[in-house]
Amino acid sequence: MTHDMSQYPLTLEGDDAPMVRFQNVTKKYGDLTVLDRLDLDVAAGEMVTIIGPSGSGKTTVLRMLMTLETIDSGVIYVDGEPLTHMEKDGKLVRANAAHMRRMRSKIGMCFQHFNLFPHMTALGNCMEGPVQVLGIPKKEAELRALELLDMVGMSEKRDQHPARLSGGQQQRVAIARALAMRPKVMLFDEVTSALDPEVISEVTGVIRKLVDQHNLTMLMVTHQMGFAKEISDRVCFFFDGSIEEQGSPEVLFDNPERERTQQFLSAVLEAN
Repeated sequence: MTHDMSQYPLTLEGDDAPMVRFQNVTKKYGDLTVLDRLDLDVAAGEMVTIIGPSGSGKTTVLRMLMTLETIDSGVIYVDGEPLTHMEKDGKLVRANAAHMRRMRSKIGMCFQHFNLFPHMTALGNCMEGPVQVLGIPKKEAELRALELLDMVGMSEKRDQHPARLSGGQQQRVAIARALAMRPKVMLFDEVTSALDPEVISEVTGVIRKLVDQHNLTMLMVTHQMGFAKEISDRVCFFFDGSIEEQGSPEVLFDNPERERTQQFLSAVLEAN
């Protein structure tokens, strides 16, 4: 299925170009439209949280950025370049594997399930990607990994394998591992939902630190409204594959305009 790509710029340039742009992005599974002509810009250094009911398209946004899902139409740009398309003879065409690999290296992801390599220590997990994928010398990768494990409060557990770590500890190592790849964009998909309540603050504390101390662009999907309110620059409420309402956390949580947003928030806050 071919689409007219001439309406989309080959690159996004200028100081005000967003770090991430979804332009007219549609995703379908058969007859089901999961994302419906989505337009979303995320500025460099901005923390954007996506909330909404199950099936509203939240996680699909992150999966597309990770190139785990294909796009049916539209273009996603990351750091000024198309993510899954590339320029050829002045036109946008589907990207080849080398382009996808290069673009993918700009994005770090933490999932609900930690996906650590079970046969490697915490330190090994944080060194593997930089050495194997980025070609960073082992010594340099080790220093960087130790620095990051320290930042997430896990330096004392650096020689432990994941099986010896609690869920909260594994998730913190997973965040350090993603950061070790020096991404420009970090994605967090429900990173606290598999954790016991008493360790959730370990992980939210690390993300809070990232927001305060590092100029990373971040996109987070979460059910934790209090955390979203406290940490986000902007919150987007998704409903039926598009953004129903968005704004600063103060406005969206305390004074939502749309009825669907109000219903969703009151249901979620009651459930908590």
